[in-house]
Amino acid sequence: MSQTQTLTVAAMLEYGQTLFESQGIYFGHGTTNAWDEAVYLLSYVLQLPPNADRSVLDQELTNDQQVSIQALFKRRISERIPAPYLTGQAWFCGLPFIVDERVLIPRSPIAELIMNGFEPWCESEPRQILDLCTGGGCIGIACAYAFAEAQVVLSDISSEALAVAAMNIAGHDLNDRITTVESDLFAGLENERVFDLIVSNPPYVDAQDLASMPEEYQHEPEIALASGNDGLDFTRRLLQQACERLTDNGVLVVEVGNSSVALERAFPNVPFVWLEFAEGDSGVFLLTREQLLEHRESFQ
Repeated sequence: MSQTQTLTVAAMLEYGQTLFESQGIYFGHGTTNAWDEAVYLLSYVLQLPPNADRSVLDQELTNDQQVSIQALFKRRISERIPAPYLTGQAWFCGLPFIVDERVLIPRSPIAELIMNGFEPWCESEPRQILDLCTGGGCIGIACAYAFAEAQVVLSDISSEALAVAAMNIAGHDLNDRITTVESDLFAGLENERVFDLIVSNPPYVDAQDLASMPEEYQHEPEIALASGNDGLDFTRRLLQQACERLTDNGVLVVEVGNSSVALERAFPNVPFVWLEFAEGDSGVFLLTREQLLEHRESFQ
């Protein structure tokens, strides 16, 4: 494509769509198709909001804008870098977040639960919330928006991830309600600290899936993806200990993706509530503190 040719936004998007479809790149880090991927990258250059009016499609691009957009398209193809890492920004629950290769790109269906206030699962608004394996802090920060009175803890084993989370906390001006803790599961948390709601999107990719994942995933931190042969190394530990960190009416919500099959096979007598979503993947379960206590021996 000539950089001296005058192009509209629509024409550039059509070009990007055709280019991405012809190169066989993988979509799965916030978009599901070539058109949306082109929209994502172009919107970043033009500083368009996610809900930009369709009238922008007729806007003519300057030469500098064309050069910047095509450069991002080229890197997306040649380096197989997910689009949010190219822009340094991702969206979750309609909120912008800083992302880089120290953290996973947010794409959890838990966003839908947050935007629905975890109804009907929380008997009352949670006042103490833990986002376990927080990465860049997206889930916990979104929870702070959803529950204006809540105090939120963002916990992760990675100090590098928590550095990104700290930037996001500051960017959303939530330092008064959100704290970060470097911790392997609950080890770094105060022993007496309990929560009304624990939400976790932990590592859950099994060894076989990890070895066969598309190249784009190799840019994400392996520590945030891999969790043993069946993908459940972390989740098993969490199930063993979570009841001690929940209030009497507390709730645990955990994403395990397609490792849900292995989880049910490992614990056939546990009444996992598998949550349903209007959009996105499944593989998110819920257990109450009472259920965790009742089946505690199964988790040992």
